[in-house]
Parts: sequence; structure tokens; C-alpha cells
Amino acid sequence: MINCREAVEKLYVYLDRQLSDEEAAEVQRHLDRCPHCDDHFRFEANVLTRIHQVCRNVETPSNLLERVRRVCAESKTVD
Repeated sequence: MINCREAVEKLYVYLDRQLSDEEAAEVQRHLDRCPHCDDHFRFEANVLTRIHQVCRNVETPSNLLERVRRVCAESKTVD
């Protein structure tokens, strides 16, 4: 059984559905038993939902992809 710290460490990967079925079930079991963590996860899920709703109508700048690629390439040469 995971504790609160471990559950919170998995918060965003859980909300993004990026955990394995086993890990997700473990987090869900914790949330079923811990009202504090459940409230925390629900709050964060609502924030992500709201961001998704608001950003759905935002047009991505045409040069964004090129800027991201450039930054990524530059960061690889610095490491």
C-alpha cells in the first residue's frame, strides 16, 4: 500500500493516465481510503479540465513548433 507522499508523487502521471494498470489501481486504492489525497487529486483534475477547456479555443502560434525544436536542440548541445 502506498502512502500519501507516494500518491502525490504519482499525481500527474495518474491524472494523465500514464501509470500501468497496477500502479493506477494502487493509487486509486489509496484515494479510496484517504479523503485528503482524494480532495487534492480532485482539485488538480478540475484544474487540468478547466485548462483544457479554456485552451481548446486558443490558436497555437505558427512558429511555436520551430521554437520548441530549436530550444530542444540547443539543450542537447549544452548537456
